[in-house]
Amino acid sequence: MSATSPRRASFAERLRASRAGLTLAAPALLVLIFLYAAPLAHLLAGSFRGPAGLTLDAYGRVLGDPYGRSLVWNSLRLGLITTGLTLLVGYPAAFGLAMSRGVLRSLFLASLFLPLAASVIAKAFAWTILLRSHGVVNDALILLHLTDKPIRMIFTQTALIVGAANIFLPFMILPIYAVVAQIDPRLTEAAATLGSSPVRAFLRVVAPLSAPGVVAGVALVFSLSVSAYVVPNLLMGENYPTLATTIVKAFLLIRDPALGAAAGAILMAIGLTVVVASNRLGEQGSAGK
Repeated sequence: MSATSPRRASFAERLRASRAGLTLAAPALLVLIFLYAAPLAHLLAGSFRGPAGLTLDAYGRVLGDPYGRSLVWNSLRLGLITTGLTLLVGYPAAFGLAMSRGVLRSLFLASLFLPLAASVIAKAFAWTILLRSHGVVNDALILLHLTDKPIRMIFTQTALIVGAANIFLPFMILPIYAVVAQIDPRLTEAAATLGSSPVRAFLRVVAPLSAPGVVAGVALVFSLSVSAYVVPNLLMGENYPTLATTIVKAFLLIRDPALGAAAGAILMAIGLTVVVASNRLGEQGSAGK
């Protein structure tokens, strides 16, 4: 009897703790249900509605049509190239930020956080000013006698990729920096004392330790860029249709909510795939340690 009473007491304590946690989380759960889960369920249900009842016609128009598949490919292509470019630039930048000290680090951090205070619309529109025919870039090229006439830069895929990479770059640098800043610099020194070259020490010690930051940064940037609407709309217009731009047109212009809901569901599936894959990679990295 005395052996079972502590177990009952511990079970009762856990039950009270779980109830207390549920009570504290209840307001947030209600907000998520009414502002996120319910609209999302309505969106998914709308993708299966048709004039004759339940149907997969909307998904067929996206995935079964060459133009619809190009929408998916354009979105994936924008996400993949933007993610690769931001990783190429952001990875060494994160290490530079982690190794900086004092005022220099404060300036670097300010240069990352201040652009986040501006809206995506303002930053994308700023790129249109820079890249237009009589913008800053073309005026500088003409002034330096590198070209005789303005070069067409705006409404090109190069402008889209450069603008998207610039806008989403902080979301790659900050997660990597948060992880790299916690890596003990003495680890590379220990590897050097054991006869490892700097390159080998980086590849075998530092790079694996920084992998969680890379995974988080890649997931963030890809999710943001693959679903971007403002950036391709301002920098490419109608020349680069994506799933995000199709959703807006379906709901606001052509009044086809089923098509917009299907495109949104496909975009959400892509985002969920990235989140699940990043979580799996993070779990594998933690297990490897």
